[in-house]
Amino acid sequence: MDKLRVGLVGIGRGTAYGRVLMNHPRTEITALCDTNAEKLSENAAAFNLTDAQCFTDYEAFLDSGLDLVVLGTPIPYHEAQVIAALDRNIHVLCEVTAANTIEGCRNIYNAVRRSKAKYMLAENCNYMHFVLEWKDYVDRDLLGHIHYAEAEYVHEIRQLVIDKDGNNLWRTQRAPLHYCSHSLGPLLLWLDDYIVRCTASGTGVHIVENVGPGAIDMQCGLFETSKGVTIRVLRSSVSPRKPAWCGYAMYGSKGYIETDNYTSDRARRYFEGVDEDVVNFTNYASDPDASEEMKAGGHGSCEYLLINAFLDSIFHDTKPPIDIVKALDMTIPGLVAHEAAMRGGVWLDCPLFYREV
Repeated sequence: MDKLRVGLVGIGRGTAYGRVLMNHPRTEITALCDTNAEKLSENAAAFNLTDAQCFTDYEAFLDSGLDLVVLGTPIPYHEAQVIAALDRNIHVLCEVTAANTIEGCRNIYNAVRRSKAKYMLAENCNYMHFVLEWKDYVDRDLLGHIHYAEAEYVHEIRQLVIDKDGNNLWRTQRAPLHYCSHSLGPLLLWLDDYIVRCTASGTGVHIVENVGPGAIDMQCGLFETSKGVTIRVLRSSVSPRKPAWCGYAMYGSKGYIETDNYTSDRARRYFEGVDEDVVNFTNYASDPDASEEMKAGGHGSCEYLLINAFLDSIFHDTKPPIDIVKALDMTIPGLVAHEAAMRGGVWLDCPLFYREV
């Protein structure tokens, strides 16, 4: 096959990936799907699509002759939409997180196992330039044995929880720690590890109306990996902070590396035997040499690199870098940690059904 026929689902995140795929030599955009017919019409021309190639019905969209579906829909829809595509042997690139329930994760896992198609979770933070650079530090053993890691993602998006008219949106049911892949993704990549048990704190609602777990002020999760590493994750979607904060740190037997306390664009490190003192440096989220084509998907070059990695796995028939196992490694601990918080901060084991085969 010369080119994969690609369908985009969801105006916004789906079409963001489409801006990379529409000019890619290995893909062609052949269909667009959204529940909003007006948005479909407004975006069709940008992808050179006719009205006949735009769908409000997902099943009809899947049956239009697709090789790859890019899902940029709300998380509660992922389970059904991923399974419907995989059961037609259509490859799936799905936005984070994998699903909003443990049962949904299990159902997607079973669909991946029975399908001839490939599945990849679109965790773009794993493709930030500095994340790949830090991975090289770990692989070169510059930190030694890593015993602790942390991540903080405080992103105030109250208007996406409750809109300006006071309507509850789907994120009212997304607890802060449910949205943990931007934090856990890079940490688990660096550690080459997975989480086995966790606890968490955070149930208070004092900033927005108490419309559901998505209104919780802040949650802090504590996780233990199979190698005995302790991980701390701080998450909020409503706590006021300008600018939004996404930070990381790792501590090892030979030193540490961490983002600046105020911006992830700066970082510092100290590696014993390598650095005489603390080294401060720029933390590039995007490849400094990235072309405009590489930046088309947004978030610098992340989407471009992610898409290429998935396409490589399809054309070479190899395992996707963020396959279903890694996708659930990034998703399930957040679901369990929120449950632990609601039970008063107990420790709970993570179900590892997807690693027990």
